[in-house]
Amino acid sequence: MTDSQAFSYVSSVVPTHIPLTSFSILFSRLKGNFDAFLKGTSAINKLQDEDKILILESCSHSVNKCDDIGRVKIPNWLQKFTHKKLNFTTVSNLDPLPADLSAYKLAIQCGGCMATRTQILRRLEILKEARVPVSNYGLTIAWCSGIFDRVTGIFRKKGI
Repeated sequence: MTDSQAFSYVSSVVPTHIPLTSFSILFSRLKGNFDAFLKGTSAINKLQDEDKILILESCSHSVNKCDDIGRVKIPNWLQKFTHKKLNFTTVSNLDPLPADLSAYKLAIQCGGCMATRTQILRRLEILKEARVPVSNYGLTIAWCSGIFDRVTGIFRKKGI
C-alpha cells in the first residue's frame, strides 16, 4: 500500500509477485463506483488536443501551486502520457459541477477521504447521466505510470 504519487518508484522496487495498490484506489472502491472508475480510466487513451478534463477535489485543502496533485501533478502526468495539450477545470470541495458537462472528455475524482460515499456517488451519477467517463486520482496515476493492471488486479482477480 502506497501513496499513488509514489507509484513509479514503489513499483520499481517492490517485486511484481507482491500485490501493490494505493490509498486512493482503496477509497475509489469504498466511496465510489469502482467498476465505473475502471472503465472510465481507459478514456485517457482517447484524449485529443484541447480536450477538457474535469478535476474533482472533495476537500478544502490549501492549494500548493507548485506541486498540488489535482492542479499540477495529474495534469502534467496526463499531458506527458498523452502527448496532448489538455484543458483542465477544477471543482473544489463539493461545489456544484459545471452546468454543461457535454464538453468534458474525462472527469477525475479524488479519493474522497473528506466526503461521504453518498456525496461521491451523487457526483458520479451526474457524470454518468452526462456520459462523461470518470476516473480516480490513483487510477489515473497508475494508468499514466503503466501499472494500472498491477494495482487493480488484486481487486479484479479475487473479487475483493
